[in-house]
Amino acid sequence: MEFEADAGFAEHLDAIDPLSEFRDRFIVPSVDGESVVYLVGNSLGLQPRKAQQILNEEMKLWAEKGVAGHFDQRRPWVDYHTQPGVSMASLVGARPAEVVLMNTLTVNLHLLMISFYQPTANRHKILIEERAFPSDHFAVESQIAQRGFDPATSLATVHPRPGEDTLHTADILDAINELGPELALVLLPGIQYYTGQVLAMSEIVAAAHGVGARVGFDLAHAIGNVEMSLHDWGVDFAAWCTYKYLNSGPGAIAGAFV
Repeated sequence: MEFEADAGFAEHLDAIDPLSEFRDRFIVPSVDGESVVYLVGNSLGLQPRKAQQILNEEMKLWAEKGVAGHFDQRRPWVDYHTQPGVSMASLVGARPAEVVLMNTLTVNLHLLMISFYQPTANRHKILIEERAFPSDHFAVESQIAQRGFDPATSLATVHPRPGEDTLHTADILDAINELGPELALVLLPGIQYYTGQVLAMSEIVAAAHGVGARVGFDLAHAIGNVEMSLHDWGVDFAAWCTYKYLNSGPGAIAGAFV
């Protein structure tokens, strides 16, 4: 198909898009009474039309059953975190037993780093990308300091080449190999939030494991957006939120993979 930069061609693509029906499953906001083209799902996804109905069902159950709602209903609250396990695992390419829904993204990153970041006198560095998501950057600095090391010397960054915005996979792999025996952990995004770049996760995992380091990914902008195979790639851990491309709403529970 030859692409054309005009409105007619765009309308044609919309007309033949097999996924176009999904647009009607979400409520698109309006501004001054006019519908908008919503391009900020990377910040907060649109509300599914069924969301209010499902929430009202749960409120009704709470009113009618009280504490019995933990067990006596079709969506028991006591194990709500396990109910989406199979579907959530399929989104990241994992086995259901490797995925859990809990907490928020940054809390999960802290919990995971407590286990997977085990610095020693010689191997204590964490590699992140320049312009990492601020809360990720702060979490890494906090973990380094909490273990008695200095972020000024234990935090390493990989950055785009001069005049460029995205990262070269070769530069990431070179940084991993150069840090080598000093590298304890690589923590990178599946998709870099600032540029939209999809990182070569499988290659990064292989390189990091090759120098004896652990690898974790922040998948906030990747889950529901690109296909992944965390289990097959040998990823050590990952964490994500669900309110962007999974459209769960502000304050919704996050996920983790081990």
